[in-house]
Amino acid sequence: MPTPSPTQRVLLIGYRGTGKTSVATCLSEISGGRWIDTDAEITRVANCEVSEIFDREGEDGFRRRETIALREILDQPYPIIACGGGIVLLEENRRLLAAAGTCVWLRASVDTIQQRLECDPGSATQRPPLTNLEQLDEIRQLLKEREPLYTRCADLVIETDKKQVNQIAAEIMAHTMIHPPDSD
Repeated sequence: MPTPSPTQRVLLIGYRGTGKTSVATCLSEISGGRWIDTDAEITRVANCEVSEIFDREGEDGFRRRETIALREILDQPYPIIACGGGIVLLEENRRLLAAAGTCVWLRASVDTIQQRLECDPGSATQRPPLTNLEQLDEIRQLLKEREPLYTRCADLVIETDKKQVNQIAAEIMAHTMIHPPDSD
């Protein structure tokens, strides 16, 4: 498979629990394109969970790993990339995302995010707390900080509240170069 041109690559951004990994999986199934998750790649390389990286290296260490992972992923032929929720925090990452393809911001309400995080058994190891606040207050605070960055990076914004994964994937496919293979 040839390396996708920037117009063919879709990068999913957004806060935790907005559906990036689920949507990437669905897009891959529909389009036949390979996909990768930046957080999964970081844990694969580090050979430990995100929470362990945060415990050992703090958020700064994780963010350094995130930039390295993003650079390496962008050198590979992945047309669909699910990015970690905080990838937009560093200017270098925002420049890489802007040059790499179509950034799709998956957006959800605070209540939806909280419900999804509470229902996800992997949240504790894959999504460590980033503040000393209670979960709902943390979501509110971090969204307030990150939404301007998501806005700056987004080529397309999709609300994910009350939508099925396949509906979100269809919206993305309608606005990007990701398409299902021809059925001959």
